[in-house]
Parts: sequence; structure tokens; C-alpha cells
Amino acid sequence: MTPPANALRTIEDLPDVGIEMPDGCRLSARVWRPTDATDNPVPAILEFLPYRKRDGTTVRDALTHPWIAERGYACIRVDMRGNGDSEGLMEDEYTQQELDDAVATIHWLAQQPWCTGSVGMMGISWGGFNALQVAALQPEPLKAIITLCSTADRYADDIHYKGGCLLNENLGWGATMWSYSSRPPDPDLRANWRELWLERLKHEPFLPSVWLRHQRRDAYWQHGSVCEDFGAIQAATLAIGGWGDAYKNTVPLLVEQLKAPVKGIVGPWVHKYPHFAVPEPRIGFLQEALRWWDHWLKGIDTGVETDPAYRAYLMDGVRPQRWYSERPGRWIAEADGVTSHLPGLTLGLSDEGLGQDGPLDVSVRSPQTCGLEGGEYCAIWLGPDMPGDQRADDALSACFDGAPLAEDMDIVGAPRVRLRLSADRPQAQIAVRLNHVHPDGASTRITYGVLNLSHRDSHAEPTPLTPGTEYDVSLDLDHIAYRVPKGHRLRVAISSAYWPLIWPSPERTELHLTQGDITIPQRPSGDDEYAFPPPESAPDLGQASLRAPNNSRRVETDMNSGETHLIIEDDFGLVTNNDHGLTHGGTAYERWTIHPDDPLSAHGVCRWTQEIRRNDIALRTETSCEMWADKNTFFLKARLDAYEGDTLVSTKQLEDAVPRDQM
Repeated sequence: MTPPANALRTIEDLPDVGIEMPDGCRLSARVWRPTDATDNPVPAILEFLPYRKRDGTTVRDALTHPWIAERGYACIRVDMRGNGDSEGLMEDEYTQQELDDAVATIHWLAQQPWCTGSVGMMGISWGGFNALQVAALQPEPLKAIITLCSTADRYADDIHYKGGCLLNENLGWGATMWSYSSRPPDPDLRANWRELWLERLKHEPFLPSVWLRHQRRDAYWQHGSVCEDFGAIQAATLAIGGWGDAYKNTVPLLVEQLKAPVKGIVGPWVHKYPHFAVPEPRIGFLQEALRWWDHWLKGIDTGVETDPAYRAYLMDGVRPQRWYSERPGRWIAEADGVTSHLPGLTLGLSDEGLGQDGPLDVSVRSPQTCGLEGGEYCAIWLGPDMPGDQRADDALSACFDGAPLAEDMDIVGAPRVRLRLSADRPQAQIAVRLNHVHPDGASTRITYGVLNLSHRDSHAEPTPLTPGTEYDVSLDLDHIAYRVPKGHRLRVAISSAYWPLIWPSPERTELHLTQGDITIPQRPSGDDEYAFPPPESAPDLGQASLRAPNNSRRVETDMNSGETHLIIEDDFGLVTNNDHGLTHGGTAYERWTIHPDDPLSAHGVCRWTQEIRRNDIALRTETSCEMWADKNTFFLKARLDAYEGDTLVSTKQLEDAVPRDQM
């Protein structure tokens, strides 16, 4: 007998289900499904990641997948090829092999006797990216996806480049993957774990070298960028993001561009699932997901098609802090579209400030240390990663202040900045921040954008500047929903450097501004327009803490050399999983160094340690990498050492030099 649609079902947890790919490679999946699924088949929901289901995502998996499975679904968490407990080798992110494996997995799921044949795909970050990319390949069983904290454009809106500028996250996240993917399978699951691990270590790619060889928006970045053909996505798409995340533009873009059924939700959160994200308020994400799956995978009318097209959290303007536990505000809702239909207020930039008519004749020559209050590009580790008080960076920038606001201003959308400028060097960059200035002078960053001025007309075909020649340029700042209170001011701050978010131009530059304005999308102020249910989840995973986590971030100035160092230390703790007994933990260290007068002094260092223990087996990887540059070339160095106990079992070193290409 088929159980009622709303009945909770008893589930089983299968930790290591093998899925064989067409070439014979075995992928390892963890499956949560109703125990009676063979008699009463259920739809399948796939999450396809490199981040290790046995230790990497096990805490969040425990909160999420059992809850959904109890409500009549099979949830499948697959380790990608070359990661975790799966066989094979990984080459890069979002390769055709990765996408083909995901498609093969979807077809395998649809053919299982416990599956109805309908499949959904869900994921955050990497899993959100490949959910979009796989949907664009249109595997027939894939009916719907939920993509969180993802991007539609791998060049313009990922961790590699922004506005044609090289993000330091290109090295930072590359260092993370250098460490993550070098870890061994769990010896408890793979009898040949040592053989798999040594082969993995031998072939482990150092991805910053790959990514740095594509400084233009070429075919490499077009692959996997669903903005190349939004019409290819036919699966119903629920897109979710957060204002504290790096990927603020994807949800509005998908809602306004997809032809498939699509809805968008953006909260105040950093790079986390919304049922346990910070800052609060959290929402009942799992209930929203269930409504989505029930409608598109089971054909139940849950009302999702009549939900507003776009639901966003409008944050109250608050004082700058390095971390927020909660953001006051309210939920707003747009029935159709997102923000392109909203009116824009255009304010001129002049020698008299923001919104004042008059001539503009301003030069900007920021020290290379401008940007130290910018915070992390992608806040994820829950340390003091948010933008700080912008006054320090404002002092190193050209600032244009508006008059005190006569009433509250709700900024909803992506402000656009237009400038006429010249530079004294052929290669230059610009950073623009829209700030909220409080009555006592404190400055909160509302949103920002950066632009490599060689990319002013094209990311595919950049051209150098002619020094002294004026150019008209424009750039969109990141999407935001933010209320500036009555009596407070707006500030546009413009700098010629933004370290350590972006790598500096090869020479210190001076920009000369002669005309400019900003168009700020506005929405009438109001109260709450939508209410989500409170968050629910499955019980927390029981873990025994052997070392507590800790995060720190500090700036040091060497009084002898004049160099400034940003030092980030993240200890992720050491825990034992009470479910299966694996002990695991790790630490990370980053140091970003620059001299305020010398862009060629820029230097980045990243180091990671990862360890796992299983009974009398103790395994550890130590990874390091660094990057620096001269006027013409980027230089990279990396090392990977792997230990069994105290014995070094594998070592790998590389050095690389990559020509700068209008960068």
C-alpha cells in the first residue's frame, strides 16, 4: 500500500553504495531512503561533490538528507571521481568528465527499482554550480534542481576573476583544493585505500596554475557557464543565495533570464545552507525544498508556481562589524521579475560631492594597502570575515558624499557606476564602493565592484590604456537589498587598488576622474511582505571534540620594511565521528603581504594540514603554495607532502611561471 503523501517513513542509511561509470570507475555514494522504497518507489535527489561525504560534509548532510528522505525521497550524496571514497582521478573543476559522471549517475538512479524515475539535483557552491551545468545538458530524468550560492558565469562571478581583475581567491581556493583532494579514502571503506591514495597524490593537480593560464574570458570559462545559453536549462530551478556570500548576482540573473520555471530567494547569509546559516534570521529551507520537490518530482500542488518570483531579505543599515550573528530587516517579494523594473535614482559625482551638480577634477592614487577593510571575498569559515569600518579605506580613496537623507532609502538591485577617466599607465584597475555613512562618521560597505581597465570593453579581448587618454567606462556593483536610514548619508568611494581582494596592477597608477554618476535602484520602503516557516532539520550528528575550532585574522606592519601583512589562521578543530568512528581535522594559514608603494611586492602564501585517523592508522597531508609577480610574469610554487604515521610516503613539488596578460 502506498503511504500517505505527508506520512513520515522509516529510512535506512547506506554508507557506501557503488555506482559504476561507463568507463568502469566506481563512485561511492551515501544513500538515505525509505526502507520500503522497493515496494513504494520514491524520487531521487542527487548531491554531487568533491568535498568528502565521510568527513567533509558529514555534519551538514546529517542535518539535511535524512529529513528529506523521511518525507518520501531517496537522497544520494556522491563523492566525485578522485575524491573521498570514490575511485579515479580528478583533473579540474566542472570538467566534461565530471558532468558526464553526474549525468550517468542520474540515469543510474532513475533505473533503480526503488526510484520512480524522477530525479532532482541539489547543492551549494560546487554542488550548486554543477546542478546548473548538468541541468543545461538536459538528462531526461532530471526534472528540477535547487542551486545555492552558485554562479551562471564562471569567469565574471566565481573565485577566479571579477571585473577582469585577478582575485586572490584564485590562489586561496586553489590551495584549499590542493589540500582537500589530496586526502585518502576512509580505510574502513576501501581495502585498497593506500593504492588509491598514492595514485591520487601522484596525479593531484595544482589548479591555480591552470586557472591563471586563462586570464581572458575564453572557451575554458565559457564551458560550464550557463549564461552562454540560458535556454538550455529546462529543469525547474529554485535559486538561493546570501548577501554575505560572494555570489550575490546569480539569483537575480537566473530569475530574470531562465525560461524554465524559476524562483529566487536571497537572505542575509554567508556561504551556508539557510536552515543553519548565519547571520540570522534563518528560514525553513528544508520545508521550502520539500515544497519544490513535491511539486516537480511528485506532481503535488504545493503552490510553488504561485510563489513570488523573487524573495529577498532587505537588511537594515547597521554599523560596520567584522561579524554579525543577526541582521535586522524584513522580507520583500516581487511577484514577477527581480529588480530590472525598479526605478533608479541617478546621482552625479562632482568636486562638491555626491548628487551635486558641478565639474569633476579628481585624481586617485591609492596606496597598495587600500582594501584591508574589505573582508573575505567569500565568507565561509565563520571567522571575522565581513567588511570592517570603511573609514580606513575611505581615507585612501576619492570619496563623494551625499546630503543627509530626508527619508529611508531602500536600495534593491545592482547600482551602476559610469565614469570618464584617464590613467598614467597602460595597465590600471579601479574599485568602487557604495558606503553607508553614519552620523558619527562610521562607514559601512553596502556593495562594491572592481574593474580591470584593460577589460573596459571586453573580457575576451582586453586592450591596454593609452596614458592620458580619457575613456568612458561603466561597471555594475554587486546586487544588494539594504535600507539606509533617514538622516544618514551615502558615499561613493573610488580607489586605484583593492588589496588583498584583487592582485595589483604591475605599476602604481594614478587615475584622473573628469565625469561620473551612479544609478541606484530603489524600491518603496515598507514592512514584511513574506514569511517563511522557522528552520527544521534532522538531529545534529554526534561528534566528540578533541580540539576546539578557532579562527583569527590580523594585520601586521613591519616597521623596518614598511610591508603590511594580513594573516589568516583557521583551526577547524579535531573531532571523532560517533557514527562511524573516523577522526579528522585540519588547519589553514594564509599570509598576504604588500608594501603600500610597490605593487610588485605583492606576495601570497597558503598552508594547510589535514589529518585522519582510523584505529591504528594515522594519515596526514601537508600542503603549501605561494605566488608573487614581476612586471611581466606571475610566479607560483607549491608542495604536497603525505605521511602515514611519521613516514613520508609521497612528496610533490612544482614551480610555474605564467605571463601576465593585461592583468
